[in-house]
Amino acid sequence: MANARVNELDLLRFFAAFAVVFFHYSFRGYTADDMSIMPYPILASVFKYGYLGVELFFMISGFVILMTAANGNLRNFIISRVVRLYPAFWACCTLTFLLTIAIGEPRYTATISQYLINMTMLSGFIGVSPIDGAYWSLFLEIRFYGLVAIVLLINRIHQAEIFIVIWLIASFALSIWSISKLHYLLIVDYSAYFIAGATYFLIWSQGLSISRIIVIVSSWLLAMFLSISRLKYFESHYNVFMNNYIVGSIITAFFVVMLLISLQRTGFIGRSRWQIAGVLTYPLYLLHQNIGYMIFNLAYPMINSHILFWGTIVIALLSAYSVHLLIEKPFSPFMKAALKVLIK
Repeated sequence: MANARVNELDLLRFFAAFAVVFFHYSFRGYTADDMSIMPYPILASVFKYGYLGVELFFMISGFVILMTAANGNLRNFIISRVVRLYPAFWACCTLTFLLTIAIGEPRYTATISQYLINMTMLSGFIGVSPIDGAYWSLFLEIRFYGLVAIVLLINRIHQAEIFIVIWLIASFALSIWSISKLHYLLIVDYSAYFIAGATYFLIWSQGLSISRIIVIVSSWLLAMFLSISRLKYFESHYNVFMNNYIVGSIITAFFVVMLLISLQRTGFIGRSRWQIAGVLTYPLYLLHQNIGYMIFNLAYPMINSHILFWGTIVIALLSAYSVHLLIEKPFSPFMKAALKVLIK
């Protein structure tokens, strides 16, 4: 049961990735930080909320990572995460670096040392700028993996629900009385999504219970509180009005959809296979941001903004599929076999 494929999550991942792509291309790049010279106002007013796709990623991650760890084997967990993350990351990081050198200036620059450190996927922990700003969420994911690995190390994954509750209580406390090191370690700004996702996995695999309902509702309250609190900074940074009710409704929709998935109440969507959407998501997320902006800066206004906008999305999708087909698919099995020999 723990190793079964949850088809809906592939589609949901793709939806989250596309929300982030549209947020970057239609709103973020032009609005702030001097990242893109091309405005795309026709979609900006809607997809200024697309950043919330990352929160949905974190919720899905909570579900999937607990599923991956449920067999209690730390070695297999480490191998699965390395194989899942690194081949596509190496390819996307390399491509982004090469294009930055070729067409990035003056807005985008990169050095060989920066690139080499980025290739470890640890740059965010040692103060080295990422080759692409989108990598920030990977550093949070890795911290989450670390927390799960600790539970596996002490051989208590069967008591995951207890640790989830402790994490939730600590997150509530630290969101009010912040202790910087604990706040960082427990990923308090986004922990509600990881916690909810992990609890949804428990509902999916073991069934609904009063305690799990309480955790989900509490996670939703924490997610709402922190997300609404961050809107002041968002509005100030981007000089834009954000509707609290829309943000709250989007977050609530995430929780409702994940609940339907965990209760296996998604009908034909759950019975259908969405693997192509699933395999595109990770490389699409890694590739789209800076490369898209560099294409906009190179070609606008010589090329019509609509053609450039949608054409760049097509390029991003084709590039993502190429990374999966040419890198992930052939190299991941080889890497997995090698790691099984190296990690005893």
